[in-house]
Amino acid sequence: MSRTLTLFRTLMLISCGLALAAGGLQAQERRQAPEHLTTTSINLEDVPYPHPVQFLDLQLYGNDIRMAYMDARPTGSPNGRTVVLLHGMNWYSEYWEETMERLTAEGFRVIAPDQVGFGRSSKPIMPYSLHDHVSNTRAILDELGVEQAAIVGHSMGGAIATRFAFSHPDVATHLVLVNPIALTDRRLDRGWTRLDDSYVGRRDSRDYEAVRRNFERYFVTWDEKWERYIEINYGWTLSGEWPRLAQVLALNSQWLYQDPTVYDRPHVQARTLFLSGAEDGPDYRDQARQTVEDIPDAELHLIENVGHVPFFEAPDAFYPPFIEFLSTGP
Repeated sequence: MSRTLTLFRTLMLISCGLALAAGGLQAQERRQAPEHLTTTSINLEDVPYPHPVQFLDLQLYGNDIRMAYMDARPTGSPNGRTVVLLHGMNWYSEYWEETMERLTAEGFRVIAPDQVGFGRSSKPIMPYSLHDHVSNTRAILDELGVEQAAIVGHSMGGAIATRFAFSHPDVATHLVLVNPIALTDRRLDRGWTRLDDSYVGRRDSRDYEAVRRNFERYFVTWDEKWERYIEINYGWTLSGEWPRLAQVLALNSQWLYQDPTVYDRPHVQARTLFLSGAEDGPDYRDQARQTVEDIPDAELHLIENVGHVPFFEAPDAFYPPFIEFLSTGP
């Protein structure tokens, strides 16, 4: 055997050994689910909400639907204004607790719905779209007799809020975008993921470490008080109804590719504030600036060293400009 071949094989064995050692290390580092974790209801009956939950009955695609929402009245001197809070894809209206407390103390009425397919709302197997989320939100406002409101959207809720302001300029007085997703037209730089592939991937993802990393990536600085959201989301994967929820989440993700809000932005008439954590991906700052350029007279406020959920991670930096903006005239 030549010296060259012998050296090559030696290097290959060393390389394979290092790879196996690294793989073993990674396996050891994978965090296991704490033993106390149990099943979470996919309808969150076992998760307390900060305000009474009401329901609006809807008929969608032949399904009888209940859409959950909270309607919190002012605790401070009423200012006659209403704010609608729209949650993200991996969240539900319960996480707006502090936001609702601060806004109601300032005299605002606050309405926080669980979109159909999320939280305590119904989770039918049916088509989902931004248009339906907007129409369902508008139906709650009509039910409550609210003619105008400031629309605040976080993450997925930012896309819904943008479409709402575009579709209902007579209703949306203000628009606040908090780390919105889908800021570009994905059809221009990537392929479409088939619904079945998305569903199977979600259904089979019952790994605690994957759930944990999915939440930790939202933050620059992690705090143990957010552990409960990891526990809730992992608890869903232990439920016998997890395959249904996984399918609903897959159905709800289709609009990300099929229905970008990029082209809505120039037509938004509501006074707009883009208020977000700055550390939300490698191109996020550029995408935020482009979004603000697209929306007439929009304002940009990025909070440095903060990630995807600034009202959790940096409340002292988030709430002052947030409340000041909502307190201004439309």
